[in-house]
Amino acid sequence: MRFFVALLVDGALAGAIYALIALGFVVVYKASRVINFALGEWLMLGALLVAVGAYRLALGLPGALLAACVGMIGFAVLFNRLVLRRLVGRPVVSLIMVTLGLGALMRGGAALLFRGIPGGVVLPLPQRVLEVGGLFVSIDKLVAGVVAAAAVVAVTAAFRWTRTGVALRAIADDDRAALAAGIDVQRHLVIAWGTLGVVSVLAGTLWTSVVSGGLGLVLVGLKVFPVVVIGGLDSIPATILAAVLIGVLETLVAGYVDPIIGTGFSTVAPFLLVILVLFTRPYGLLGSPDVRRV
Repeated sequence: MRFFVALLVDGALAGAIYALIALGFVVVYKASRVINFALGEWLMLGALLVAVGAYRLALGLPGALLAACVGMIGFAVLFNRLVLRRLVGRPVVSLIMVTLGLGALMRGGAALLFRGIPGGVVLPLPQRVLEVGGLFVSIDKLVAGVVAAAAVVAVTAAFRWTRTGVALRAIADDDRAALAAGIDVQRHLVIAWGTLGVVSVLAGTLWTSVVSGGLGLVLVGLKVFPVVVIGGLDSIPATILAAVLIGVLETLVAGYVDPIIGTGFSTVAPFLLVILVLFTRPYGLLGSPDVRRV
């Protein structure tokens, strides 16, 4: 029983980071209806910028995080002005191909520009295990999970209760009506992608501190897609719920199933769950069904 509870705790902590990553994806999708298949590359770039600031520029961790956030926001602004504005009104497949191409460009550029930069960011935390009620939890995972959960709450609250969040939700519902109501759509799209940039910095740093970094972060983006599909592309609460569910599922399968049938099945299990959800609820757990009159 103690082993089971330990797996639940470990999965919930991982799910908090998954939720933060998926939140960046959902905010962009709700505002611009763009499915960003370069999500992992955004995380990779954010973490690498933090590593540059911490290890090459000696800014310290707070300074490196701030500089990386500024850099990722600048990158989001350039991407919006140079690419997204030119694709307004184009088919969805065009936007998907652009994000795939951007991901390939970011991977190649990172390999050239950040050669010799450590792929991981080491947080100044004691490398020991904390015992809580008979359960053993590593401090770095606990801190990463708590920080990720706090960031998820902050982004969710901003999206739900601030004027900017209301404007983004209005754009998601009907961008033409929002424009007619006086909302600067392009400005708020930049804000949405800039939010993804900040989330990428924080989530990429947290993930590299507890797992691994570098180009391996690209695979984290793929691991998060089951979260947004299961939760529903337009539902933030369902995304958070699905993230915790995926995190717990992975740890339970890794703890009980992998030792029997071999390692690696825990990475496949979320995608099997995606297939099951798509068969039963194609729009996700709490997502809104896209019903059109024809």
